[in-house]
Amino acid sequence: MNTAVKTYLDYEGFIQALRQAEAKRMRFRPKISEETSELKFNPITHGDMEKIFHYLQMETGRTTDFSYAGILMWVDYFRYEYAISDDTLFIKGVVENDTDTPAFSLPVGKLPLKDSLEKIRSYCRAHDISPVLSAVPEYALDELDSAGISSINPLEDWGDYLYDAKMLSTLTGKKMSKKRNHVNKFDSLYPESRLEPLDTTNVDKAIDFMTIIDAEGDDVPMAVEERRMTRILLDLIKEGDIRLEGAILMVGDRVAAFTIGDVKNDTLFVHVEKASRAFEGCYEKINKEFAAMMTARHPEIVYINREDDSGDEGLRKAKQSYHPVEILRKYNIAL
Repeated sequence: MNTAVKTYLDYEGFIQALRQAEAKRMRFRPKISEETSELKFNPITHGDMEKIFHYLQMETGRTTDFSYAGILMWVDYFRYEYAISDDTLFIKGVVENDTDTPAFSLPVGKLPLKDSLEKIRSYCRAHDISPVLSAVPEYALDELDSAGISSINPLEDWGDYLYDAKMLSTLTGKKMSKKRNHVNKFDSLYPESRLEPLDTTNVDKAIDFMTIIDAEGDDVPMAVEERRMTRILLDLIKEGDIRLEGAILMVGDRVAAFTIGDVKNDTLFVHVEKASRAFEGCYEKINKEFAAMMTARHPEIVYINREDDSGDEGLRKAKQSYHPVEILRKYNIAL
């Protein structure tokens, strides 16, 4: 990495440096009218997702920010918009750890990165906003450095946990002995349990089950928002969305848990996993069985991304207990 590029561990320092640098640049550049900006952004809708997914598949990383449901689920929270220019996808939203600051995703498509960044800079000058990329995968840092950036801010709490799909689907090996024990305990307690693919025939059960999840869940704003977005995905499954794939774990006629994910290239992304406290071991059970179901359905799956821990210590310990092969680091980048 170019030593002239400054790394700010504190977000406030990153933003302050960004705005100082931008103010300095603006003094020496003429004001560009809005009409000269080539990028024209529109809000992302469900109907746009097939067109967007065409470009997402060109992205070589495995972070959830470039997955089908990763965008669709968070589209309102991050206020995602998109533009396609020169056969390249541009997504505009807000910074992951500061939703008051506009930001862009790493552009994906045929255009060389240096040219894509210049389009973003031009748009930002025209709209008088600071040029920031957010949730940038670590693999892109060297190319971004070569294309010209000014500062970096690591997103410490937003790294995605990436797992070996075979390990999660079989729970073989000494590392997974505790998880196997939980699954075996579930099987012994609830021999009548069964796993079903989540689809239009049973999604209403999962929708009704959300009332239990609401009652058992936290009432902090982010948790409430996440449950609202879960309902959005369930509604889309009910409407017949075929890219959203899930499973529902039944014990007799009761829902014990359900999960929702999607597949891109060699990776399964697990976006939702909800389970009732009334059934011991149901989290471990649905985790394993969904991984097994999806790897059988999609033999190309090598990895499973179970997203970040958002800085929650309990969630962090739970995710680490499954022994990730990698934590996919992300960064804010000032252009």
